[in-house]
Amino acid sequence: MPLPPGQNVFEFAAKIPGLSGVQLQMIWHGEDISQGDRTRELNQQARDNGILTPSIAGIWQHGENIFAGEVAEHALNNAISTAAILEAGVILVVMFKENCPDMADPKSYGPVVELFRRMAPRAADAKTKLCVETSLLPEQDRKLIELVNHPAVGVYFDATNAETYHPGSSLPGILTLRNHIGEVHLKNGDRLLNQQPSKVNWTEAIREFREIHYNHWYCFETEHASPERCIADTVANMAFVRQELSSHA
Repeated sequence: MPLPPGQNVFEFAAKIPGLSGVQLQMIWHGEDISQGDRTRELNQQARDNGILTPSIAGIWQHGENIFAGEVAEHALNNAISTAAILEAGVILVVMFKENCPDMADPKSYGPVVELFRRMAPRAADAKTKLCVETSLLPEQDRKLIELVNHPAVGVYFDATNAETYHPGSSLPGILTLRNHIGEVHLKNGDRLLNQQPSKVNWTEAIREFREIHYNHWYCFETEHASPERCIADTVANMAFVRQELSSHA
């Protein structure tokens, strides 16, 4: 939904039958919802509209990244505080390309592992989880998470991104990461999940999520030509996911 975090996004989400929650951007076009009373206002607006906030994304200001030392720690702290107020169980920590550690180089991934080890107890105290979405291979994501070795740090799995960076890795990646997956993105550009062309076989992907007993949120990250199409497409995508989950019960 191309709307800024606020009353409008929750009101719009409430118009979509069967939709339970919205992933909020913490930083939207330079506006940081962690400032002042904004987060508490948003939490009340979500409650007023009967919508949950399962996760937050967009935690980096322009130019910030995971290697930025105290700046990165400050960004993660802000995200944890924001997630606690919004009662969001997951914080999406994007780490793509130059903002992604080289898992073959301890000098690259070592400081990242230590940062997550420091932040993990704070996230756990706030009842949230830091989930990395990276341009790494799934087995490299697993190595990173297992080096951190804390239940409050996991993976945000995006099968389409996996196929974009490493073709053929998405379906085996679900099995590789298993219980490390804290939340997932489902997307197919401006098409429905069950339409072609698609980088991901979503019928097979959902079967794999069921196979690993994934029981967290499915978050649609999709494109729509209009608000009306957003409603119709989201309803259709939810029906598809529910059908696939039930057919493999």
